[in-house]
Amino acid sequence: MGENIRNLILEDEDGKKVQFEVITKLDIEDREYVIVMPEECRESEEAIVLKIIEDENGEEIFATLEDEDEFNQVSEVYETLF
Repeated sequence: MGENIRNLILEDEDGKKVQFEVITKLDIEDREYVIVMPEECRESEEAIVLKIIEDENGEEIFATLEDEDEFNQVSEVYETLF
């Protein structure tokens, strides 16, 4: 993912396209994460953590974090920066 990307358009579970503002990108222990916030809900201060992974074709995709320990690790790093 390019360092200068400011917005992403992703599909939610219902297939609706949602625009996100990219807050920051983090590299933690050879893994990449992006912290985003939905454009329409900026007031909420509820950021979303997405993990950047490669699919079977080598394309970068974004995945939600299922592991609570991994989420906590990313949250701690994020909080030290902001």
